[in-house]
Amino acid sequence: MKNFYCQLARKAIESFIEKGEIIHPPQNLPKEFFKKRAGAFVSIYKKNNNKKELRGCIGTFLPTQENLAQEIIKNAIAAATQDWRFPPLTKEELKDLIYSVDVLDKLQPIKNINELNPKDYGIIVISEDGRSGLLLPNLEKIDTPQQQISIALQKANISPDENFTILKFKTHRYEEENGVC
Repeated sequence: MKNFYCQLARKAIESFIEKGEIIHPPQNLPKEFFKKRAGAFVSIYKKNNNKKELRGCIGTFLPTQENLAQEIIKNAIAAATQDWRFPPLTKEELKDLIYSVDVLDKLQPIKNINELNPKDYGIIVISEDGRSGLLLPNLEKIDTPQQQISIALQKANISPDENFTILKFKTHRYEEENGVC
């Protein structure tokens, strides 16, 4: 089965980096790309020997575009060019990249930390003044809900002593294998 999610992210990034063009969603995508609206994260990894090193990751937890295809295109380009942790991608790097796309399900409030499992659920923490931090599910070296909450709070610059809300969500993750869709 083709990985249309990663193919779309790859095509969007390569077109933007090589030609400065923002692609239109290809018409051969499955219908759900045009009918569905959802938040989506695009993660870019650089192959380094047998390891993958993060090279960019940006996304939205709620839909901001007309459809899922446009959400992925917008977030792919942003991950390649606007992740403050990394310089923008260069043409020379394109051949060494691996892509992952997470499509988010609906956000669910939690009542108890025992409802969390960092392998199954991502989280968003939101302070009373609107600061927020998000962590996707099933990330390396994050094994407990406490670790997950702590990192999300740090990302949002929220003190653990402040009042904050936690929302959980599941994702559908689509990954390339060694740069092959």
